[in-house]
Amino acid sequence: MDLGLKDKIALVAASSQGLGKATALALAREGARVVISGRQEPALSAAKAEIEAAVPGAVVRAIVADVTKPEDIERLVADTVAAYGAIHILVTNAGGPPPGTFDAVSDEDWQRAYQLTVMSAVRLSRAALPHMRRQKWGRIINIASNSVKQPIRDLLLSNSLRLSVVGMAKALAGECAADNITVNTVGPGWTRTDRVTQIFQSRATRTKISEDEIERAITAAIPAGRLGRPEELADVVTFLASERASYVTGVFLPVDGGAVSAPI
Repeated sequence: MDLGLKDKIALVAASSQGLGKATALALAREGARVVISGRQEPALSAAKAEIEAAVPGAVVRAIVADVTKPEDIERLVADTVAAYGAIHILVTNAGGPPPGTFDAVSDEDWQRAYQLTVMSAVRLSRAALPHMRRQKWGRIINIASNSVKQPIRDLLLSNSLRLSVVGMAKALAGECAADNITVNTVGPGWTRTDRVTQIFQSRATRTKISEDEIERAITAAIPAGRLGRPEELADVVTFLASERASYVTGVFLPVDGGAVSAPI
């Protein structure tokens, strides 16, 4: 199946590692010209080199940016358009807020998590939309979490704030559909990334149970019987970014091996 992504311009936020990097690689494999971003230049340069090595001829641009800073987001989108003349695909993504229960998180924790999780998606979309509207084509895909459907213990901030991203995306999808712009959100479940390792470590410290035991208990509750692979989430994002997904908008799609038991 030709996904129609050759030479499309794709900006993937927070893509120096994990799900963001896997998504950038998947888009590059389909012929998109990819802009990756992250806060740390060494990690970003390594990700760029990795994608270029995996996809000979790939066009990859790396821009250092912190998605909690409005000025960095404006510069990230402006630099993308200045370099390539367009932005067709935006993947909003950010490292998850730290684990914590209700009693453990402060007002300051809530504010930082809000800027990271909600406002990064809002500001990236706001900056990219004028360019998509002018060209009458665009794809916005938000990477959230399956906790939107089924809250995850000890992840109060993520459980709460990712719902806002899904609500924003649903409303925005209706506003953009006439301009051939789709807006969707994917909800990765337990996927083998540094973020998940951090959660396992946090639980192990708190409960005095080993990380291996924690992982076994989690995978036992997943019908697929294992953690996900970053590339499995990336392939779903790539389809949603494609010409083949032109009639799919306003959707929240869990990618979690069947972990969420809710019927809708």
